[in-house]
Amino acid sequence: MTRLELNILGCGSATMTPRHSPSCQVLNVRDNLMMIDCGEGAQLGVRRMGLKLMRLNHIFISHLHGDHCFGLPGLVSTMALLNRTNSLTIHTFKDGVDLFSRMLDYFCRERPFEVRFNVIDTHKAIIHEDDAVTVTTFPLLHRVPAVGFIVAEKPKLRHINGEEAKRMGVPHYAMNALRQGQDWVTPEGVIIPNDQLTTPADPAISYAYCSDTKFSRRVIRNVEGVDWLYHEATYDDSLRLKAHKRHHSTALEAATVAREAGVRHLILGHYSKRYLDETILLDEARTVFPDVRLANEGLVIDLNQL
Repeated sequence: MTRLELNILGCGSATMTPRHSPSCQVLNVRDNLMMIDCGEGAQLGVRRMGLKLMRLNHIFISHLHGDHCFGLPGLVSTMALLNRTNSLTIHTFKDGVDLFSRMLDYFCRERPFEVRFNVIDTHKAIIHEDDAVTVTTFPLLHRVPAVGFIVAEKPKLRHINGEEAKRMGVPHYAMNALRQGQDWVTPEGVIIPNDQLTTPADPAISYAYCSDTKFSRRVIRNVEGVDWLYHEATYDDSLRLKAHKRHHSTALEAATVAREAGVRHLILGHYSKRYLDETILLDEARTVFPDVRLANEGLVIDLNQL
């Protein structure tokens, strides 16, 4: 089974507290790292969780509020001090490209690696694709342009039934075709069905990240059917009016999104500093959606465990 892990580096909201850092998480996809949001203290979180900076090649910024991007200059500066050589791609809005370019050229002008920018906007679009996953943006409903991200694994290959393949005399060169679902034709012309020689592929996992957003039917439509959903839950439902005024969501609304979108697992985060214990948010969400867990700094979730 391929490695697909979610690492929570920060799950607080705008004001950093002794308990929570601002938004930041890292997806480990087959030992290649992708960061989603880069709040203040991101590089400290990377160190504490034992993640390898040299394997971090993509950073996705959901929107240009400071608690989601203030960690970026320091992180890039540290990469330069460590003599990183491979390029780094930052996916952000056009205003972010202008802002971060000036900051990095001032503070990290002698960096030994290339920083590339990929301009995103609020339209739904595939913004990154590699051999393992696609990353798709979709619009959120916040006070500034903001997007969520869906990281979706590509379909995986079937597993060879070694004992049966050996018994049927399948040659080594034919194994890849079997993994792709093709039947095996013997030298005598006999067709051996693929499902006799292989077992089903592991499921392809999908993960959706919804940072700052007001409750939105549009979000529900875009995350429909994902396996894992991270959704902001800044307030409990007694503060729904405050949440709506600030274009945030309550834990109950996050759980409603999960239920109506038919997702499998829900992770809550982006907590207001008012909470010294987020159990109230967990309990509230579980009244409408059973499979809920709280994000917390240092938490690692194996997304393959469905």
